[in-house]
Amino acid sequence: MRPFSPRNLAAGFAASLSTLALAGTTTAANAADVNIYTSRQPELIQPLLDAFTEETGLTTATIFIDKGLEERIAAEGANSPADLIMTVDIGRLDAAKQAGVVQPVENDTLEANIPENFRDGEKEWFALTARGRVVYASKDRVDVDQISYEDLADPKWKGRLCTRSGQHQYNIALIAAYIAHYGEDAARDWVEGLRDNLARRPEGGDRDQAKAIFAGECDIAIGNTYYVGKMATNEKEPEQKEWADAIKVIMPTFDNGLTHVNISGVSLAKNAPHKDNAVKLMEFLSSDEAQKIYAELNYEYPVEPGIETSELVKSFGELKPDTISLDEIARHRAEASRIVDEIGYDNGPQS
Repeated sequence: MRPFSPRNLAAGFAASLSTLALAGTTTAANAADVNIYTSRQPELIQPLLDAFTEETGLTTATIFIDKGLEERIAAEGANSPADLIMTVDIGRLDAAKQAGVVQPVENDTLEANIPENFRDGEKEWFALTARGRVVYASKDRVDVDQISYEDLADPKWKGRLCTRSGQHQYNIALIAAYIAHYGEDAARDWVEGLRDNLARRPEGGDRDQAKAIFAGECDIAIGNTYYVGKMATNEKEPEQKEWADAIKVIMPTFDNGLTHVNISGVSLAKNAPHKDNAVKLMEFLSSDEAQKIYAELNYEYPVEPGIETSELVKSFGELKPDTISLDEIARHRAEASRIVDEIGYDNGPQS
């Protein structure tokens, strides 16, 4: 087994300003059968890893890397202990692919369990879950139950919209999807409309947008579905239950009547020292058992057909995922980011 040396760890720190939280010691990482670099909070995936260990007897170790994951693996080079990359957002999965730190996986189980539109065309990443990018709307102040993405830029919402930063990966993916549907010029006009409907400068995360609706600072917001489930069941911070109770989920659509979804996913690291074990974990994560755990504990949408969502997620209404390929969305991310900067979205409303 290739050692997880202090030299490699130092190189990773030098490569980026990542905030690192190591789940276990270096010794534990050495002893594990599968080493996972993840930008997902470890507690979100630990139930899945525990189930994998119980089923196979193979152990896992996770290293949480919030930023600079690709740089970390590239800096470690051939001596990297990373077997798998687990992350969220099509952009981050594509970034790992473009950085050359992952490798393709030819596997019948993955192809059988994961629909084609949720797999990389060159088999270098595989989606594990989906989450809709939806509208949070005040139950008290919004009397509509249907809305399109285009409608969000309508002046009738002026001063009533809240979002997190336009440069956040979730919003970049949504804008990239808008470009894929309507072209760059139309997307620029749309983002300008969103900007001028803002109630305040973009700030915080998706939960903060629900909090702002609860506080009366805005009436609608853009957020991911699973955050609503997390807020509604948050026993440690019960005030979040009030935020969730103040909003309803509206499934916005493009002209095709479908809703933008983003994903969490997995890739096999380029120099995986435990490749066979890592592929076994990939197979497990696409299985019925793992997909059900994702659905029940994380309030995400399974990508494997036939696996039901949790009852709470069902209460949001039916999600009809957009069929545009995630590969195409990834190709428009640079354009989306440029639009956000050029129109000064994060400076807030300008008219």
